[in-house]
Amino acid sequence: MSAPAPSPLAIVDAEPLPRQDEVLTDAALAFVAELHRRFTPRRDELLARRGERRAEIARTSTLDFLPETEAVRVDDTWKVAPAPAALDDRRVEITGPTDRKMTVNALNSGAKVWLADFEDASAPTWENVVTGQLNLIDAYTRNIDFTDPRSGKSYALRPAEELATVVTRPRGWHLDERHLQLDGTPVPGALVDFGLYFFHNAQRLIDLGKGPYFYLPKTESYLEARLWNDIFVFAQDYVGIPQGTVRATVLIETITAAYEMEEILYELRDHASGLNAGRWDYLFSIVKNFRDGGSKFVLPDRNLVTMTAPFMRAYTELLVRTCHKRGAHAIGGMAAFIPSRRDAEVNKVAFEKVKADKDREAGDGFDGSWVAHPDLVPIALASFDAVLGDKPNQKDRLREDVTVAAGDLIAIDTLDAKPSYDGLRNAVAVGIRYIEAWLRGMGAVAIFNLMEDAATAEISRSQIWQWINADVVFENGEHATADLARKVAAEELTSIRAEIGDEAFESGKWQQAHDLLLQVSLDQDYADFLTLPAYEQLR
Repeated sequence: MSAPAPSPLAIVDAEPLPRQDEVLTDAALAFVAELHRRFTPRRDELLARRGERRAEIARTSTLDFLPETEAVRVDDTWKVAPAPAALDDRRVEITGPTDRKMTVNALNSGAKVWLADFEDASAPTWENVVTGQLNLIDAYTRNIDFTDPRSGKSYALRPAEELATVVTRPRGWHLDERHLQLDGTPVPGALVDFGLYFFHNAQRLIDLGKGPYFYLPKTESYLEARLWNDIFVFAQDYVGIPQGTVRATVLIETITAAYEMEEILYELRDHASGLNAGRWDYLFSIVKNFRDGGSKFVLPDRNLVTMTAPFMRAYTELLVRTCHKRGAHAIGGMAAFIPSRRDAEVNKVAFEKVKADKDREAGDGFDGSWVAHPDLVPIALASFDAVLGDKPNQKDRLREDVTVAAGDLIAIDTLDAKPSYDGLRNAVAVGIRYIEAWLRGMGAVAIFNLMEDAATAEISRSQIWQWINADVVFENGEHATADLARKVAAEELTSIRAEIGDEAFESGKWQQAHDLLLQVSLDQDYADFLTLPAYEQLR
């Protein structure tokens, strides 16, 4: 008697979308279902392990390099696989969501790489998930040219040789996709984003001289990297492409991953292409993990934590040394500035800061860096051109002068700055404005001339939570309390209403965003990710 056919994936509580059948084919859904059956149980075990590790940090208030993986770190013989030609020169990367306009603009931007984002720059509405996949398919088949009906402006792809190489970022392991379920259980969003993209585009990308390349977000341990590697091995066999075709760049944006960089590269060594220094999520991770570690772990205003802070410098220098020792690319952090069309002086000051930041990264040995806006591509390009010249990267700079001790990565109290009342006001203002846009389906939002994504809201609410629980006293003598946060949030809501008018205020999700920010900032039971309760409200 033959075995029963496996259950198919069910599309749950989702209005049909135009052209969704081109993405949600029976064959693609069968592939995602198989990924779910094989790998979600391990995902669940690793999420439970995160909680156990966090409890250990709460008990000890410290972290160290892992004794059980010392052999990997001291073995100088292994390296990651050589970079494919399409990923050898990554001197400027632009990031952004996969909406149609951004897809064309990013590919045309002059950047070497576009991080096509299904994660922090994309609110995971069902429409964003499905149409984002369609836009990438349309880009690869050159069917994406369009005219914006509101502005009348036309968007068209440049010749293929001028387009950025796409590196797609799926959602982090903690997020589920409630609209795709197997026997009543949601499929992890990471497997949905990876699975649909890989299934439809792997061979198409090979035919274009590129490949299925990925950024892996929110990784917390080498065991999570091992899970991704096993997924890549299975997926390549499933569709019949050579092993090693997939390439992955891992974001080192959690404090625990900073202690396992070599191990992460080792687990992915046949598929690894680099590591990236993700600033805001990294700070968020420090607050989250050491939130009960006392005053020495209290971060000041986020804008005062520059990349020259000693503990941030330790992290980035260790990242460059680790990558180059193992033959991988080291990719620097985000320049989030959004040029003003009205204020030339704002642009002048910001461009100078961006240039200084990219000059520093290029000088430190990074092989490339991120920008959030096409106008910043030439600035970052000039910084890396000045150091690289005609070379595609500087992986030959081994940075053997760098020595980082375990304690250097968490020496938060080496930063000579304190939380301020203005910092609290900014955290509340940015948090409310970002969450309101996210609840309307926008994941990348320009706020106060910076391109903000979900990591911004995470650091904002985490700092509010930390300052209150650490009983911080601001420079004006006020104590950080829940009542003060509520007062500032109420004032911000009033200010927003006055700024945009009653009609726009009432048609938005401002009160909902205000309430959610206060929930995740004031609850004693600290939510691991604000996007978890936010997703329950996303419709």
